[in-house]
Amino acid sequence: MKSSNGSANKFRHIMAKKGNSGDNKSRSSISIFIIAGLCCFFYLLGAWKRSGFGKGDMIADWVNRQTDCGILSNLNYETHHGNDDSEGVKEFKPCNSHYIDYTPCHDQIRAMTFPQENMLYRERHCPLEEEKLHCLVPAPKGYVTPFRWPKSRDYVPYANAPHKSLTVEKAVENWIHYEGNVFRFPGGGTQFPDGADAYIDELATVIPLDNGMVRTALDTGCGVASWGAYLFKKNVITMSIAPRDSHDAQVQFALERGVPAVIGVLGTMKLPYPSGAFDMAHCSRCLIPWGAKDGMYMMEVDRVLRPGGYWVLSGSPIGWGNNYERWNQSKEELEEEQSKIEQTAKLLCWEKKHEKGEIAIWRKRLSNENCRDQDSQPTMCQSTKADDVWYKKMEACVTPHPETTDKDDVAGGTWKPFPERLKAVPNRISSGFIPGVSAETYEKDNKSWKKHVNAYRRTNKLLDSGRYRNIMDMNAGLGSFAAALESPKLWVMNVMPTKAEKDTLGVIYERGLIGIYHDWCEGFSTYPRTYDLIHANGVFSLYKDKCSMENILLEMDRILRPEGAVIFRDQEEELTKVRKIVRGMRWNTQMVDHEDGPLISEKVLFAVKKYWVVGEINSTSSQ
Repeated sequence: MKSSNGSANKFRHIMAKKGNSGDNKSRSSISIFIIAGLCCFFYLLGAWKRSGFGKGDMIADWVNRQTDCGILSNLNYETHHGNDDSEGVKEFKPCNSHYIDYTPCHDQIRAMTFPQENMLYRERHCPLEEEKLHCLVPAPKGYVTPFRWPKSRDYVPYANAPHKSLTVEKAVENWIHYEGNVFRFPGGGTQFPDGADAYIDELATVIPLDNGMVRTALDTGCGVASWGAYLFKKNVITMSIAPRDSHDAQVQFALERGVPAVIGVLGTMKLPYPSGAFDMAHCSRCLIPWGAKDGMYMMEVDRVLRPGGYWVLSGSPIGWGNNYERWNQSKEELEEEQSKIEQTAKLLCWEKKHEKGEIAIWRKRLSNENCRDQDSQPTMCQSTKADDVWYKKMEACVTPHPETTDKDDVAGGTWKPFPERLKAVPNRISSGFIPGVSAETYEKDNKSWKKHVNAYRRTNKLLDSGRYRNIMDMNAGLGSFAAALESPKLWVMNVMPTKAEKDTLGVIYERGLIGIYHDWCEGFSTYPRTYDLIHANGVFSLYKDKCSMENILLEMDRILRPEGAVIFRDQEEELTKVRKIVRGMRWNTQMVDHEDGPLISEKVLFAVKKYWVVGEINSTSSQ
């Protein structure tokens, strides 16, 4: 077996101390105390430098890079089946500095070649195979580890997202302020000048936000996601979406704050979420023409809302009678726009629960039976696959609910409050909606992932510390990895690959978790450096012979923060290939056996992305 000291050096940022070497036992007590003291001092000094408090302290930076504090760690996690794959490692160079904020499927230059009608140009437009980058997207100079939650909600280091345009454009609306070397987010917004807390409290007088019945929310046109950021106080998790447009870095700011967000827009394609997913949807002056296209955008909201879910619309045209002059808009046009919204809501059989000032709230019907006697009936969608939405055109039709026998029944079954619903058997499983997945399968999956995550914790002691706020599961299955991690310190973006054998994203939402459909042959709809930890279970076995492993790993590198971690779980054959590629990407790795022993063909590969920024020496050594 290989010596463990070299491996430990690679993992000094994430591994725990575990002494098991006879060599260390022979050291004198005085030497150990001296080394331990120096290591702690220099580690804290280096951590201070990267925490956002230090400003260009080159001495601390030098010390942090030169001091080797790994000698006190004596880990021996190397698999018995590891092969020497250091020969022929391909070295990946840094991309040009103008790719620092590169978003491959939302590239601004490419977007402008598409029609602007219906926001088509703001949708996903990915590069062709020959146009893809084969380099490492660099971090900007001065990049630091984000503040930990909840401080990150209010402060973002300027160096991490150096875009000041919103501080000028939205100055009077209290979105964001630039103060010294940080951005401060006071919790304001266009529609909540008194702060997000006061705005949410007003919504809570109508919507049950305090009893766990409303857990998942969708915020369309989210700005810097202050609504979603403050809903965490209510234990509500929000999927915030906004286009990459003239408002630089809205989604980037959201993720730097530790709030779930993706680049997205209501345009011509269906949203990448399953039907009946969200307990609540929200638009705060999001500039979406809700009354246009025969109500198509409202019908898409209806599709993703669960039966009995709430839709909040604040700002124009709500309250037009008292605000048309201030908004500098035509009284007649605003009145007509709200009239169309009201007509569509009635057609959808939504119940209007509230309208006061500039806020209106509707509630979606509980079942199809609620609207049988309605004079005007909407056009029903003909597709039998309501969750087949990836690159599918949006339609002006209503997605039918599962059938019920009584109008008082809730279509799809009654949802339980959170956190009870996290562990309860979801209705999609108990009803047999997903072939091959039973209640027994579900319980077994939960038990298995608790075991896996406990094994991860033994290797990576920082998993529950708050160091990893933004976590992604690239192949989420039933969401049991996220359920095993559930904590107010973190959230998980559960990705359902479009290549997966079974579509279980609806199950994940029923559990009170969030996620998104995605094809890993393409770039993800996010900015670079937006995730602290990525979990990849069976991803490369799933995508074998479908697209390039190298391209998937480069995309993972793009979205992973410097000093972020990755946990791969896959067959040894695939992980050996992965390890060889990432050695040329400035990642440190450690292969370990399955927790049930070395005879299991499935292995686990832990990786850490090195800290480096644009302009540094182009070394990709994995030593």
